Amino acid sequence: MGDNKKKSVNMTALIGAAFLMATSAIGPGFLTQTATFTGTYGATFALAIICTILLDVTTQFNIWSIIGVSGLRGQDIANKVLPGLGYFIAFLVSVGGLVFNIGNVGGAATGFNILFGLPLTAGTVIAGAIGILIFLSKDAKAGMDKLTKYLGSIMIITVLYVAFKCKPPVGEAVASVANVGEFPNLVFPIITLLGGSCGGYITFSGAHRLLDAGFKGEEDLGHVRRSVLMGVGVSGTMRILLFLAVLGVVTMAPEIVGSDGWVTSPPAAAFQAGAGVIGYKIFGLVILFAAITSIIGAAYTSVSFLKTLHPFIMENEKWFVIGFIAVSTVIMAFAGQPAVLLVLAGSVNGLILPITLLTILCASRRKDIVGDHYKHPAILIVLGVLVVLLTGYSGIKALPQILTIFG
Repeated sequence: MGDNKKKSVNMTALIGAAFLMATSAIGPGFLTQTATFTGTYGATFALAIICTILLDVTTQFNIWSIIGVSGLRGQDIANKVLPGLGYFIAFLVSVGGLVFNIGNVGGAATGFNILFGLPLTAGTVIAGAIGILIFLSKDAKAGMDKLTKYLGSIMIITVLYVAFKCKPPVGEAVASVANVGEFPNLVFPIITLLGGSCGGYITFSGAHRLLDAGFKGEEDLGHVRRSVLMGVGVSGTMRILLFLAVLGVVTMAPEIVGSDGWVTSPPAAAFQAGAGVIGYKIFGLVILFAAITSIIGAAYTSVSFLKTLHPFIMENEKWFVIGFIAVSTVIMAFAGQPAVLLVLAGSVNGLILPITLLTILCASRRKDIVGDHYKHPAILIVLGVLVVLLTGYSGIKALPQILTIFG
């Protein structure tokens, strides 16, 4: 009986970590980016989505495997690779997470406005309060696992409904995946989507959650990798369904791209055009759930990056997470729509990915981190280096734009 109970607890933690990572990725930015690029590239964008999912799996396998085998959090691994690097990465991840969280709170306020007509400020306060209440509960981490699982499942089912209603040209989309000649034109959207799928804090959210649940060492590696596949499966399914829903609309009514509604919110315009008022309300529900689960993921993971840096943070983890959500909520309530902050957050998350992944790849060759017997698969290292080069190049190219934000 004891073993069965342990197995069910294990499975709950594995699914919880997978959904935490997936729902951290599926935020307001995820919805907007996917819809915008689908409007621009049409059926061809299917190739970009498949490439993003493959690169996402590669990145997450690398990072989760080394965190799992070493039993160390991302910042502690980085400090072993190069003393001081962990503090730098923890700072970057926390700042990126905070700025993203301001946008997440704003996304939830938009959802409340669409569903119930609430003013944005009221929606902002309610969204922050929901996040805080989850972490005030007695078993906050179990509550977080359950909430992300249920809300993530509802999001997929509702978007599946809209995708059916929009009658997308599935055959054309599938055929375009074979059109590899289009790849050079899709590099920018692939890298943008990759930053949104596993940049910044996102990839670490599930890996750190598994460490908290006691999964570590080579013997648990199979469990860790299963959780990665579940997580990428959830975020990848959501990305594909969202793409098909929007593709159906832009194929049926190409004039919608560039319209006033589209400029305001491409996914809202697509859902409304594809499924009427019900579609618009479904978009409200999806952005609300996407934002609330991302608020939880960003706060939990950003603090998990800080907590091994000082015992005081470790002892008061819950209160730091609550403070993180409270600060995001207050800034959003006073700043209104922080469009510049969201651009900055996306860029910072894109810059963090090559730094963190390169650090993990260096750690994979260090016996003092992974132990004497662990051999990291060569294919993961090769593909990981490819992701570092791609994201590093795009990050350097984006730097001048980031600097102009500061005036």
